[in-house]
Amino acid sequence: MELDLKSLNVEQMPWLKKGQDWLIESGADFVVNIVVFVLILIVGRFIIKGLVKLTRKMLSRSNRVTETLQHFVLSVVSKLLWLVLLMVALPRLGIDIAPLIAGLGVTGFIVGFAFQETLGNLAAGLMLLLNAPFKIGDYIEAAGNAGTVKELNLMATTLTTPDNKKIVIPNSGIWGSSIVNYTANDTRRVDLTAGISYSADIGKAISVIAEKLKGIPQILEEPAPMIELLEMADSSVNFVVRPWTKTEDYWTVFFAANRAIKEGLDAAGIEIPFPQMDVHHHGTPPTS
Repeated sequence: MELDLKSLNVEQMPWLKKGQDWLIESGADFVVNIVVFVLILIVGRFIIKGLVKLTRKMLSRSNRVTETLQHFVLSVVSKLLWLVLLMVALPRLGIDIAPLIAGLGVTGFIVGFAFQETLGNLAAGLMLLLNAPFKIGDYIEAAGNAGTVKELNLMATTLTTPDNKKIVIPNSGIWGSSIVNYTANDTRRVDLTAGISYSADIGKAISVIAEKLKGIPQILEEPAPMIELLEMADSSVNFVVRPWTKTEDYWTVFFAANRAIKEGLDAAGIEIPFPQMDVHHHGTPPTS
């Protein structure tokens, strides 16, 4: 059956009459608004790309901005610019954005309350990235854990312990505690203790220890190693021995120096005492 368009009575179809009236009255304006809307999006897209590119260049020039932080900042900047662009363009289609803005505010409050711990980790991650108290590969101690930093993102930091355990710590726990970075500087001081008996020659012991330290190539000449009397303990006279070395040679020097000091004192005949107790008995033993 063919539809005879001429036989259609517009008066009998109110919706068609309304559509016809709207096209006559507002059709041209609507087409113009659509065109303007599309043009705003096209021009805005190029502007956003330019601003994001400019932001990337500015961030790249800063030595304190890590790659992770750079990606995050660029993502936030891009999304915010698109949001602003839509707020400018949507009114051209007759859309009232005031209720949308109000709805976003209420939604943001609800989401923030529900995910406050997650947002806390996010904020702490931003602070870590901005302040950079450590970087990937550093050996740190934080939140009661110590290890080498293997990964740092906006939510958590991953450490690997010397015995190869993996520890994932929420960033809020790290930023809320003291952070000790053992590898931040190029050099470190190695703190050792050596004890000799009370009957041993103090000057000779210092000379022996100093000579043995000279035989360890990883120990730096400047600052010079310090060897001083630390304390007169219960069973020994203790020296503090503090050589300096490059950070990567810390444990090499620690173990080598301990061994060298022990071997040197033994070779010189200087006794290294062990804890002992003298018991004195007074009185006459009972007779049977």
